[in-house]
Amino acid sequence: MAKLHIGGPSRKGTVSPEIYGHFSEHLGRCIYGGLYVGENSPIKNVNGMRCDVVEALKKMRIPVLRWPGGCFADEYHWKDGIGPKETRKRMVNTHWGGVVEDNSFGTHEFMELCRQLGCEPYVNANMGSGTVQEMNEWVEYMTFDGVSPMATLREQNGRKEPWHLKYLGVGNENWGCGGNMRPSYYADEYRRYQTYCRNYGDNKLYKIACGPNTDDYEWTDTVMSIAGKYMDGLSLHYYTVPTGNWSDKGSATEFDRNLFYATLKKTFYMEELIRNHSRIMDKYDPEKRVGLHVDEWGTWYNVEPGTNPGFLYQQNTMRDALVAGINLNIFNKHCDRVKMANIAQLVNVLQSVILTDGDEMLLTPTYHVFEMYKHHQGGKLLDSTVESFAVGEGENWVPNLHESATVDADGTVHITLVNLSDTESYPMDAVLDGFTGGTAEAELLTGEMNAHNTFENKTAVEKQTADVRVTETGVSFTIPACSVMHIAVRKA
Repeated sequence: MAKLHIGGPSRKGTVSPEIYGHFSEHLGRCIYGGLYVGENSPIKNVNGMRCDVVEALKKMRIPVLRWPGGCFADEYHWKDGIGPKETRKRMVNTHWGGVVEDNSFGTHEFMELCRQLGCEPYVNANMGSGTVQEMNEWVEYMTFDGVSPMATLREQNGRKEPWHLKYLGVGNENWGCGGNMRPSYYADEYRRYQTYCRNYGDNKLYKIACGPNTDDYEWTDTVMSIAGKYMDGLSLHYYTVPTGNWSDKGSATEFDRNLFYATLKKTFYMEELIRNHSRIMDKYDPEKRVGLHVDEWGTWYNVEPGTNPGFLYQQNTMRDALVAGINLNIFNKHCDRVKMANIAQLVNVLQSVILTDGDEMLLTPTYHVFEMYKHHQGGKLLDSTVESFAVGEGENWVPNLHESATVDADGTVHITLVNLSDTESYPMDAVLDGFTGGTAEAELLTGEMNAHNTFENKTAVEKQTADVRVTETGVSFTIPACSVMHIAVRKA
């Protein structure tokens, strides 16, 4: 019987709810048709937002949503997306699919979506092709409560009261699609741009600088050394590409054991990246004031056959559920430095939690993982260890089990556990320090590694209850092969 040990509160502190954040870009059918259908759509909506999608995301307890990109952010000019929709500028989305962007979803619509979801908005502003004045005026438009040209313009467009905006990204991937900048140049530009992103009234901006592409440690070191004291957060982007070949990333649904384990192995690289970038950040910020924001992560495969290559539409299997569980456990365990993470992307793009087709909607395996893990939001991290051994195929070996644990304000202990073996189930004995009795319940997501939901069978993979037994020292249970499990233990 494998042992799982849950200790006392970790010195790393509290799991930020924003670790369970999401990302929505003007890309494919993420915004249009996924989140937003317009007020005149026959699909049930409130102010243009799909009711079915909004209700599902509220149940998942989405804490923060990043918008408008991504690469799109650094060619997005916010004034194109305000005012009467019939007069808004139309443009070609050159980054994603070459389709016409009519700007019918802009600042007002995004803030309305966040209001309906009850989540924090995270606006990523344009440094790459925008000006300091443009960014300054956008912040003023959104947050200033007083007499000014932008406040007047906002009122003319139907909104007298300012919005609350906490998270502001100053540029995106400026080492690449955001301007192909060198780190020292970006750091100086960041210092200049953020100067003019002002705090108005009681709205205090949390400013997030563009961080490294994967393992570009020079970028982190240079930007932190030059601009660290001017930022509140630093981003990190890393995608799990199973083949390691960006021109042929593999299928989302048709893969063998070797590619299954290759995907999981590449997912664990996230742990190394966080440790190494955190070590550099510690050099300049030993108090850990600056958060590491993994604001793009997830799996990236070839698009589904017959779809627009620029739309990045892919299916979502139990393999993706395991990837999500592993990453979220890693973020939990590094909550002293990781303060936000945003899986890419929310609907119909990459590792999405929801897929839509016209008026139909389905929940992916990844959705169910987020719905199970939501109990970690705001919890205090507990020290935890699990006995594990290597499983895999060929050169691709990973630990068979991976875990994290928190305790919430009511004293309930939440344990999340991933079984990475595609064939073996494991009886488990979880020992909780200080346990003197109580109750427990468990929920489970499991299936064959290729299993996924379709519009013909929307519930092929869905969450179910699982058996768990209270013991003198904690709980015992069996975790099936290829599964993600959440156990809630309420102490007496």
